[in-house]
Amino acid sequence: MKTGIKGIRRVSAVAITAGAVLTAGAFAAPAQAATLPTPTITAAGGFVMNNGTGKSLFTKAADTRRSTGSTTKIMTARVVLGQPNLNLDSKVTVQKAYSDYIVNNNWASSARLIVGDKVSVRQLLYGLMLPSGCDAAYALADKFGSGSTRDARVKSFIGKMNATAKSLGLTNTHFDSFDGIGHGSNYSTPRDLTKLASNAMKYSTFRTVVGTKSTKQKVTTKSGGYRYMTWENTNALLGTYAGTIGVKTGSGPEAKYCLVFAATRNGKTVIGAVLASSSVPNRTADAKKLLDYGFKK
Repeated sequence: MKTGIKGIRRVSAVAITAGAVLTAGAFAAPAQAATLPTPTITAAGGFVMNNGTGKSLFTKAADTRRSTGSTTKIMTARVVLGQPNLNLDSKVTVQKAYSDYIVNNNWASSARLIVGDKVSVRQLLYGLMLPSGCDAAYALADKFGSGSTRDARVKSFIGKMNATAKSLGLTNTHFDSFDGIGHGSNYSTPRDLTKLASNAMKYSTFRTVVGTKSTKQKVTTKSGGYRYMTWENTNALLGTYAGTIGVKTGSGPEAKYCLVFAATRNGKTVIGAVLASSSVPNRTADAKKLLDYGFKK
């Protein structure tokens, strides 16, 4: 049998080629993706999820119950929007009790509603969510609660808030106020508030309102004339963070500084909440960090 030089060279060439492929493959292997560092926030609690899939993206004391401040008003709006046969253009006459409530509560933020004016339910929702008007919250509770007295209607409305929380599976949430000025039993968690906001965002009116940076609304005065009410949104993410679509700020001596937030980029919506941050700038910075993180996850 012949095993000439040509045969040896051929075998060697095959071996060298195979070795070269193995070596090239080793060098061409992709490097391990760097682990995305988890952001640090000043807020005592935080939660972020992918709104489309419900997947949790970030948690920090996400199920710890805390005072929620005016993020409570997300539920106020949700209860109103969930009413059967809702007429957003129906009128509500502003009562003195609503303005007195602002005067009597130091932490009550105001939509500056004027007694005797006739405002629509839609306008009250803007007054509720943009300047965080506790007077607007009172008006809505009075309008959509049941009972022969204002106190009974308010109690009924808060009952609807808790019934809605239960129906949404918010097991760590309870309300004892229509606006977040609690009486010892008004609380939620970052996870629950995020789920609530996600549900509320299914309503087109809610999305429109909370995504509005400012609005000028024409209302009817007591004398039959009209005036314009101008409201600015307290959510600093609007106009400063690309893709922001909502949702609501909150603050208070117990709640500190809270923010429920949502943004959409490239078809992905990230939604979350921070509770008990240390200042207004820090709650906004916390939210931006968590949104950045959520979009990268």
